[in-house]
Amino acid sequence: MGYIDKEIPRPSDAVLIDTYSQTIADVVDLVGPTVSRIERIDGRPGHGSGFAISPDGLIITNNHVVEDSKAVRIRTANGSVGDGVVLGRDPDTDIALIRANMDVQAWARLGDSKGLRRGHIAVAIGNPLGFDWSVTTGVVSALGRSMRASNGRLIDDVIQTDAALNPGNSGGPLVSSRGEVVGVNTAVIMGAQGIAFAVASNTANFVVSEILRFGQVRRAFIGIAGDTVALPRRVALLAGVVQSATVRIRRVDPGSPAANGGLKEGDFVIAVDKLPVAGVDDLIRHLDASRIGRMVALTVYDVEGNLVTRYIEPVSRPA
Repeated sequence: MGYIDKEIPRPSDAVLIDTYSQTIADVVDLVGPTVSRIERIDGRPGHGSGFAISPDGLIITNNHVVEDSKAVRIRTANGSVGDGVVLGRDPDTDIALIRANMDVQAWARLGDSKGLRRGHIAVAIGNPLGFDWSVTTGVVSALGRSMRASNGRLIDDVIQTDAALNPGNSGGPLVSSRGEVVGVNTAVIMGAQGIAFAVASNTANFVVSEILRFGQVRRAFIGIAGDTVALPRRVALLAGVVQSATVRIRRVDPGSPAANGGLKEGDFVIAVDKLPVAGVDDLIRHLDASRIGRMVALTVYDVEGNLVTRYIEPVSRPA
């Protein structure tokens, strides 16, 4: 069949713009009522944002929003004001969990951040600079970033977005076009334009689960920093895995279990005890408290091009 010289019909610009606007408006109508303003009651004054994730008043925010406060004041989008207690916080991921001592009228759904792609619509809702319940939009600019938390540790699996964020947005939701929370807005680079960051929803979900079960996040520690990267197909075939992404080690702490076990900068960590590692969030989840003090088998494609098994004995994550 020969080539047909005919243009593919495309929607008009007006239709596309109207569809985009309607999508954003629907997202805001769905998630906006779940967003609250969080103010510290005890400790150093400060405020930020948060969002409810359950009808019984569980609210996610940033650790740096609550700091050392045990109690907070919550102002909801419908004008209700009440108090809440900080159930737990995790400085390593800048996530904190609050229990509101008041009725919650709406709650958001945590989506799967692993399904994000660069270019996906990103909607941020929060309380920047006192302009409460503001909405900004943009796209997912990059995935698998790392950034340093206030305690100096690296937060892995961070989402980069160009949705405008300002002080006060911290702890608010980054929402997909499906109305699912895919990130917790956490940081901006002062002086930069269009560069902001959110902790991935999968990481936040893990932290919330740990706090509800144990009151804190328990982690096994091996002493590496890594990035989520594409897994070369030839390596996937060699390892017999179907995943398209994995973790590449960016740093190995001297004297750490990873260093003692032979891990090196540039190695790919493909699996932990035969559990696939398709991203940093998988590695964090697999290295839970149950693996502290016992030998763990890491499937590694090393910098020399060999598929090897490294045996590491994780220790408890240092405070």
